Amino acid sequence: MSEIPTPESVGLPAPGAEDYFALDFVNSAITLPGGQFIDFLGTPASTNRWLTEHGLAPADAGVREMCAAQLRSLREHLRSLFAARVAGLPALPAALSAVNDALSMAPTAGLLYWDEQNGPYRAAPCPTNEILARALATLAANAADLLTSPDADRLTGCGSTPCNRYLLRHGRRHWCSTRCGDRARAARAYARRTRTTAD
Repeated sequence: MSEIPTPESVGLPAPGAEDYFALDFVNSAITLPGGQFIDFLGTPASTNRWLTEHGLAPADAGVREMCAAQLRSLREHLRSLFAARVAGLPALPAALSAVNDALSMAPTAGLLYWDEQNGPYRAAPCPTNEILARALATLAANAADLLTSPDADRLTGCGSTPCNRYLLRHGRRHWCSTRCGDRARAARAYARRTRTTAD
């Protein structure tokens, strides 16, 4: 029986994800060499695991398929916005609308509470039925922060085919992982050898 791939085993997180976890979110559907496709939001259980690992839901949240589908939909809209930003093209209105809808799903201001021992404190309420709304709003806000920051100029797609992940470019690095960089260098070396042999 083959081992279930983890984000780490396929080269995640991509550069920049330490500052913008929205990169991990858009990179949660991965195309690998040989036509293999991995979707870390593909089932309710894997979606719950991804949300838990990113601090967006408790382990016992009980994510249902409807919730997983809403997250996958937001992910595709964000991928569309990332692609538009990288290509210097206008954003699709439907993608902007979906992100803005997600941004408005959860209250952003913490409410005032009072603990008898420690006194007043603020916290954002998050009843169980609001877990998905808060996750969608948090992911959309983080992506919006990235797209409107100076870091957006460094946003790029991985330069190793068929990889479909995004990253924040550092210097000349255009690959999301060492594995993708090695694959791209090997492909260039092979192309040079075959060109030299053909001449």
